[in-house]
Amino acid sequence: MTRMLSTIAVGFDGSPDAKTAVRWAFNLAVQVGANVAVVHAVGMLGRLDQHDTVQSLETSISQLCDDAGLDGSRVQLHVANGDACSVLLRMADDPIAADLLVVGSRGQGKHPGLLLGSTSLELAEHTTVPLVIVPSL
Repeated sequence: MTRMLSTIAVGFDGSPDAKTAVRWAFNLAVQVGANVAVVHAVGMLGRLDQHDTVQSLETSISQLCDDAGLDGSRVQLHVANGDACSVLLRMADDPIAADLLVVGSRGQGKHPGLLLGSTSLELAEHTTVPLVIVPSL
C-alpha cells in the first residue's frame, strides 16, 4: 500500500542551508499537494529576541513560498521550545503528524567545516519517519 505524503516538516533557522532545505520542501509540496510545517526551535537563549526572530522568519518564508509558487495557506510556522532535534522529532506526532522531515545539511552550528551538522546526524539516528537531508548548494 502506498502512503500519501500530506505533511512535510522542515527545519528552519534562517541559515543558507536551511533556506535550501525549505526551497526543496516547498517544491516537493507543490508537486504532491502537501502541507508544510516550517519548524524553528527556540533554545534557552532564543527567547530574548523571539518577536524579531519570528517576524524575520515569516518574511523569509513568505518570499520562499512566492519563489516556489506555493500557496501560503498550506504553510504554517511552528516555533517551539527545545533543541532542534527534539522539536523536529515531535513533528512526527499529533497534531502535526508529519510524513516527512526535511533539514539542511548544516545549520548555524559552531563547526562549519563538517559535512553534516549534529542535528542532521541525530535526526537520522532517531526519526520514525523518512528524513531528507538536503545538501548545501
